[in-house]
Amino acid sequence: MSSAAAGCGRISVELHGEDAVFSQLAAAYPLKLLSPRIRQPGLAIAYIINYGGGLVSGDYVSLSAEVGPCASLLLLSQGSTKVFKFRPGRRAASIDRIALKVTTQQMDFVVASGSALFLLPDPVTCFHAASYNQIQTFSLTQEASLVLLDWITSGRKSRGEEWLFSRYYSVNEIMVEGKRVAKDVMLLENEDAAQATLPVRTLADRLAPYSCYATLFLYGPQVQGVIGALKEVYGQISVLKSREPAELLWSLSALSDSGAVVRVAGKETEEVRRWLGEMLRPLEVVLGKDVFRQAFQSGHITTK
Repeated sequence: MSSAAAGCGRISVELHGEDAVFSQLAAAYPLKLLSPRIRQPGLAIAYIINYGGGLVSGDYVSLSAEVGPCASLLLLSQGSTKVFKFRPGRRAASIDRIALKVTTQQMDFVVASGSALFLLPDPVTCFHAASYNQIQTFSLTQEASLVLLDWITSGRKSRGEEWLFSRYYSVNEIMVEGKRVAKDVMLLENEDAAQATLPVRTLADRLAPYSCYATLFLYGPQVQGVIGALKEVYGQISVLKSREPAELLWSLSALSDSGAVVRVAGKETEEVRRWLGEMLRPLEVVLGKDVFRQAFQSGHITTK
């Protein structure tokens, strides 16, 4: 393991025989990486962890990862990515006060031919008054595979915090052989009522009645089984008028010739978890039964 600059991490996975090994695995505060041993041929697992249970205002985390030919990397988080609110103090005395208020997480991935990246973290949970930027880029070869889950909750519902954060900005950009096949941007921002000239609708008003939104990107040869199963289920959906909003809504769109994008909205985060676990069950063939159970039953995405 080599050293890393503050807030930065580096992962490199290569195939040696039947085993996927980390040729690089380094991180520095407030980022931490853990790699449990597994027995699934060709697959390595790493957990992305934040010291103190979350990110505070002004934290900057940068992670770069490279998956070598014919290897696979599964990235998980240990619980939701919590983004704490801005707290004035010594750090706020800096000249660039506005920049310090924003918590930023940037991740860059390179996935080689025949390899696969499974990025399946728990959702981001922004606390009251938090401001968060997330930028993720993926560079794939034509024969690489990707499963990317990006999701957010409304906040700490048990404390009455629903969509009360200041700002959430997320960008996911997927490049295949240098050509952009997807760039997805989500901006959720609570407007300042004092500066508005028109009546302000809060995020809670605009996003109700749902408290969890997820976007799932699927691309490449190793996930065609998942895409096929989703298409089959989606083709059987009937559009009917309802007096009450559904507990969960989802849609499926094509992503070039080899991929798909799934968008999910649910009233409860646990309902979204269960649905994702059911729909992604074909990944058991790719990840293996033991790894699938570890990934999807350990609090990251639970199944029935």
